Amino acid sequence: MVRRMNGHTPNTAVKTLTRRTVMNRSLLLGGVSAVAIMSGCSGDTTAEEETTDAPTGGMPDGGQGGPGGSEAITYDDFVGVTTDGTVIDDLYEIHSTGVSTAGVIAAATAMLAGFSDEQREATLYDVESDQWFDWSNIHNYERNGVTMADLDDDQKQLVFDLIGAGLSADGLTISQNIMKLNQYAGDAMGQTDQFNEDAYYITVMGTPSDTDPWGWQYQGHHLVINYFVLGDQVVMSPTFMGTEPAEGTYDGEDIVLFTEHADAGLALVNALDDDRRSVALTSSDKGSANEVAGAGGDNTEVPYEGLQASEMTDDQRTLLLALCAVYINNLDEGHAEIRMDEIEAHLDDTYFMWVGETEEDSVFYYRIQSPVVLIQYDAQSPGPAAASYGSEQGGSPTRQHIHTLVRTPNGNDYGMDLLRLHLELDH
Repeated sequence: MVRRMNGHTPNTAVKTLTRRTVMNRSLLLGGVSAVAIMSGCSGDTTAEEETTDAPTGGMPDGGQGGPGGSEAITYDDFVGVTTDGTVIDDLYEIHSTGVSTAGVIAAATAMLAGFSDEQREATLYDVESDQWFDWSNIHNYERNGVTMADLDDDQKQLVFDLIGAGLSADGLTISQNIMKLNQYAGDAMGQTDQFNEDAYYITVMGTPSDTDPWGWQYQGHHLVINYFVLGDQVVMSPTFMGTEPAEGTYDGEDIVLFTEHADAGLALVNALDDDRRSVALTSSDKGSANEVAGAGGDNTEVPYEGLQASEMTDDQRTLLLALCAVYINNLDEGHAEIRMDEIEAHLDDTYFMWVGETEEDSVFYYRIQSPVVLIQYDAQSPGPAAASYGSEQGGSPTRQHIHTLVRTPNGNDYGMDLLRLHLELDH
């Protein structure tokens, strides 16, 4: 298919490289170097190896906000979300997309230039840093990087310029609205020291480049964006977006979040006939939190559940893709198209599952899962900001407390599979 180039000249053709290509090449080299490449380790590593007691799976309910009782994993221990602990090979490849990343490179470079030396030092990490995995969506997590609270208005705008360059207009808007509702919650509860629009942190891994791998991470309460760049390839996951409350007023602006995510899910589940719906609906009883593979759960095993897309009608498959697009379209337009093509290529192996009722005003959880994508929507029990909408923490789930999460299973969260392929080729 011919791709829209968004006004940019496509890059010259680049040989497609998968992990199998690298392994075949390494076998020709023979000896120690071949073993090192195949094992994912380099024979000339100078950094001292780290050990960890982190479990291979995530917390059972994963939705309570973060590493909590389980430590974030390290770079060396990263495997990725799988169905059974076994990574499916050759899903991801180094290639040219034809979609420019010049905008996000320029925005990151300008942001770092606008920081003081001290701020820049606090922001920058190595591209292979464990910082990638050190994130949480809870409000009182101890984070690294530079906080928006320590930036002046011009510097804050530079951060938003970076987010806006990497995300679509809708993606930037929902990100900013999540922060605004966090401020609304703090104002409503009189707890702006804990809940506010500036309690968000930016870090940059690597150096912004059009050839070398790098990326950025933006995180705070109910908002976590991990954004990896290699040439003109982009991976934006894990991406956590949520809110409590889901509606409020900020500076005279009425904000309502995640209605599209709920409506698109209901459109799909209610388009299923009784037989198919009985397969997709794994339980009508919605728990307080059903989310899996949340913060700290990078190596979680999530077995497939629900209805396989190969068993859906064409119309139902179209609704499934439309539901995926609600989430993927937070990415900039050109890279979102590429990501949707990737998802569609694995559509037959995609599963849709539902927990809860299916009425217009129901609370529910749904999950979309394939070899290349994991999408979740979870209406949870009232949390720490419950008082902002007249509720109490705990109790029955509500649409006033929403968690959503997008991951890239089988090793490519944070662009890790692409990064390791690049580093192996570089040795």
